[in-house]
Amino acid sequence: MDLASLHKLLLFGIEKGVSDIHFEVGYPPHYRLSGELLGVTKVPALRPDDTRAVARLILEARAATLDLDRSFRELDVTYDLPGSGRFRASIFRQRGQIGVVLRHIPYRVKSFAELNLPPILGEISESRRGLVLVTGATGNGKTTTIASMVRHLNETRRAHIVTIEDPVEFVFEPGKCIIIQRELQTDTPSFRDALTAVLRQDPDVIVVGEVRDVQTAEICLEAAETGHLVISALHTHDTTSTIQRFVGLFAPTDQDQVRERLGDALQAVVSIRLLVARSGRGRVPAVEVLRMTRTVRECVRTAGRLGDIAELMRRGRDLYGMQLFDQQLLELVNSGQITLEAAMYACSNPEEFERSMTIE
Repeated sequence: MDLASLHKLLLFGIEKGVSDIHFEVGYPPHYRLSGELLGVTKVPALRPDDTRAVARLILEARAATLDLDRSFRELDVTYDLPGSGRFRASIFRQRGQIGVVLRHIPYRVKSFAELNLPPILGEISESRRGLVLVTGATGNGKTTTIASMVRHLNETRRAHIVTIEDPVEFVFEPGKCIIIQRELQTDTPSFRDALTAVLRQDPDVIVVGEVRDVQTAEICLEAAETGHLVISALHTHDTTSTIQRFVGLFAPTDQDQVRERLGDALQAVVSIRLLVARSGRGRVPAVEVLRMTRTVRECVRTAGRLGDIAELMRRGRDLYGMQLFDQQLLELVNSGQITLEAAMYACSNPEEFERSMTIE
């Protein structure tokens, strides 16, 4: 695999609108298109030298050198295809061989409207303090949604935004905001060190790529409590599981106190599921939105009351812009954007969802 061949495969993927490109030993290159993984039929199965060459080409572009044959285990970096696209590259070892998966990152950050995200995300982005968590499974658009929120702030507010990412993915153009983007390993050794330092850098908004451990969760909570807006991601499937997961990062003896603190600091939880469009081309986001009211805060603070939040979200749609997954899925089916089968697969409560379709 030489540079020209690699770029040809990447350009083809960009033209077709793929989200990921896989280079793994024993398989031809594979593209993920509209959620489906498709092999390139005219390219033979990759050999160990091919995937190692792809990894080396990516590392050489960053002037980085690694011994891919001995101590190497995994690494996430970015790779630019000048004038065409940007990729997050995950390079890893599997069964003694090197594998590479590239996630396409568009140069241009899209707006909420272009991404079919609810407009209420603009109001959430404009919060002056507190914690906003964007959640969903891998590949469901958490990073893209957060980038869209930063774009909105860059167009509407004069603020100092600091992002801490592993690696830096979307690159923001100058706008109303000063945006500093720090990358793990390149600019800072850890989320914890970067978060400790950022509090001394006069930030208005702090964007943390992901809450991975209790130390990161603690500093995010502290930053939110001290007057900053903190936006971060979690790998959880809906709003209530997000609260459970965040609290569960802490030791059991600390969890009652964390519930109290989270009840005060949390501003919103935005959960995303991407579904194949009815046309079969592209994907459509279903978005669950939790916003904090006095009653919701009490549910967060009180152990055993998280189960009450879903009904509060259902009733708070018109007044507060909250919505459950199943509420939006119903709209997406009725508007013809997705199939009933796709909605049934993604919904949180299939029995209740089927009843609501019958009522409609």
